[in-house]
Amino acid sequence: MFENIAKVLQRYDQLGSFLIDPEVFNNPKEYTRYIKERNEIEPIALTYRAYRELEKGIESARQLLDTGDEDIRLLAKEELQSLERQRESIEDRLKELILPNDPLDSKDVLLEIRAGAGGEESALFAGDLLRMYLKYAEKKKWHTELLSASTTGIGGYKEVIVLIEGEKVYSRLKFESGVHRVQRVPRTEASGRIHTSTATVAILPEADDVEIEIKPEDLKIDTFRAGGHGGQNVNKLETAIRITHIHTGMVVVCQDERSQYQNKMKAMTIIKSRLLSMNREKQTSERAQDRRSQVGTGDRSEKIRTYNFPQNRVTDHRINYTVHTLGSILSGEIDEFVDALTEHYRTNELARATSGK
Repeated sequence: MFENIAKVLQRYDQLGSFLIDPEVFNNPKEYTRYIKERNEIEPIALTYRAYRELEKGIESARQLLDTGDEDIRLLAKEELQSLERQRESIEDRLKELILPNDPLDSKDVLLEIRAGAGGEESALFAGDLLRMYLKYAEKKKWHTELLSASTTGIGGYKEVIVLIEGEKVYSRLKFESGVHRVQRVPRTEASGRIHTSTATVAILPEADDVEIEIKPEDLKIDTFRAGGHGGQNVNKLETAIRITHIHTGMVVVCQDERSQYQNKMKAMTIIKSRLLSMNREKQTSERAQDRRSQVGTGDRSEKIRTYNFPQNRVTDHRINYTVHTLGSILSGEIDEFVDALTEHYRTNELARATSGK
């Protein structure tokens, strides 16, 4: 690890020499390129330089331990302990700096929840998950906006899509993608038997226009009249939108807004974010194969978590992490899981980075 970091410091010093070269200084394009590169590696270079200075101090303190003066040896011992603590802290900082940043961490997300196996009970569980994430977003002071919803008669959701905007939303929610499983006695179960149902969660980073370009000929857009709940308040105008992405066969329907334009904008947001996610999964598919022992690929086909009501238990199967506070988890207190998953991922990524694999 330190051999690679030493090369970073060497490059940092080299760039500093370039920047005081009159030929470079008088070439705005080249000067800007060198400035940008130097700024990017500066945190690593300066931290490693401080690390090397500490190493020199530690070596000097160790030499003083061999002196015959008892007072000097005591002072050297205290100094050595202090310097070694500082070195440990700087080593941790260096490890953090060399981990690759996820360029999507700062993005807003589309939260998609779909009922899975279990019929009406799975739709009710999808509603429970929706409320859990909305409460979590509220605690984080994030803004949420319902983009699309398909409800059932007794308050469940066949599918629901919510835009969540705020600071580092994707960073905090990206490990929530997958199959969530619930074990409980359904409302509709008269005999009191415990049933197992599932719902699927997908966390999609919101796509910018510059990231996903869609040509008009790639889309088939249909309009129709939007109907209210229970068939009431049927819209006399064709404000509902159905967009089909021809190449992938992806279909998105939005009808909750009063204007066709608003529904179209929401549908396009969903289309672009799904396409961005598909592109990213394709690009990282090979790496995902190597990460089976880690947090998981994030694939929505994976069973990631079980919510067991009789035992008041929630278990994340990717990291074998269990808590017995199901009520608080469903009330949006999921930071415990988010932090554990993030730490597990960082530990494995750090092992990969420092081993050179």
